[in-house]
Amino acid sequence: MESKRHIYDCDEGCPIESTLQIISGKWKSVIIYHLIKGDATHFGELLRSMSDCSKRMLALQLRELEKDGVIDKILIPSLPATTKYKLTEFGKTLEPIIMTMEKWGNYYNQTHSENKKEAGT
Repeated sequence: MESKRHIYDCDEGCPIESTLQIISGKWKSVIIYHLIKGDATHFGELLRSMSDCSKRMLALQLRELEKDGVIDKILIPSLPATTKYKLTEFGKTLEPIIMTMEKWGNYYNQTHSENKKEAGT
């Protein structure tokens, strides 16, 4: 199936758009985060880590990340067969971006929580 996405380069589009082209999608950054942390590498572990994500959506997002060269899919021959995912060398270059997102998200959550307490909610 041919991708309908346009891949930007610096001559045609904004580099921010290029980055978002790869990591946007409701779950892609979260998947990358779990792979960086190493707390979820198998399909089932990823699914449990993202309780609001459906199997279908997770499979779709993983396929897109694999197609974009961000992750590798490793089939482990066992009974039953299992699938493991890992970041490619290219995918590892996203680590500073994802970890900065984690830092900002923690800051936001803390600030938002404090604002709710001050408002009495």
